[in-house]
Amino acid sequence: MQHFPLGSVPVSRIGYGAMQLAGPGVFGPPRDHDQAIAVLRRAVELGVDHIDTSQYYGPDVVNELIREALHPYPDNLALVSKVGARRDDTGGWLPHDEPEQLRAGIEDNLRTLGVEQLAAVNLRMMQRSAPDQRFDDQLEAMVKAREDGLIAGIGLSEVSLEQLLHAAQHTEIVCVQNQFNLVDRSSQPVLDECTARGIAFVPFFPLGSGFAADNPVLGNEQLRAVAAELDRTPAQVALAWTLSVAPNVLLIPGTSSVSHLEENLAAGDIELSAEAQQRISGP
Repeated sequence: MQHFPLGSVPVSRIGYGAMQLAGPGVFGPPRDHDQAIAVLRRAVELGVDHIDTSQYYGPDVVNELIREALHPYPDNLALVSKVGARRDDTGGWLPHDEPEQLRAGIEDNLRTLGVEQLAAVNLRMMQRSAPDQRFDDQLEAMVKAREDGLIAGIGLSEVSLEQLLHAAQHTEIVCVQNQFNLVDRSSQPVLDECTARGIAFVPFFPLGSGFAADNPVLGNEQLRAVAAELDRTPAQVALAWTLSVAPNVLLIPGTSSVSHLEENLAAGDIELSAEAQQRISGP
């Protein structure tokens, strides 16, 4: 498996996104506690050294599962979280992104994971608006957390190109987490800028949204045709295609199944020809 730096730490280009370990709607306890623990432990056994999580997955549920399964953590394991949102009593998603709330969110992640420092924390933007004083105040809170040793790197999630450029003028950004897949490439300008700057780009929903009834990514005809020719699953080829888009792409496909985890990680062994990449990418 190839590696790319996440800040100062090189990580495998396929990691694991832990969001799906929580209950339905990323809220409440897992459907199968023992299976969730097994997935996490198998991921590390197979060489995963980058796990993406958040305190508001559950809330607390996913972080506590990670701690139960893996603590004390391997020295090379990069734990990455995000702040900027919270859950209400019914599972609704609400902003939680005032500077003091960001700090509290980071501290909640440290507490529930049982660590003193996170490899990176993403500031999740609730809307892609023009950079303003509020954004600067949020960045200042993130910088202060880094200076205090709570986080090793600052990331951004759901950001526009304008927001990324503005943030990069003020501080080092080690990763960006935006939605990107075969069907939704609206973040291509952000990806291109990250590539030029050597910033890790971590696409979420690389296989399409797990909350949608129909999945246009896995249903793509050319994707399915290439998968059949290679005797691979459409999901594996979709992940391989996403890896091929740029060398700084780090994948964090999520699953609550050991078999799907193993399938996802095996995508790192697929080498798509230029012709196959072009067929899947389309005109």
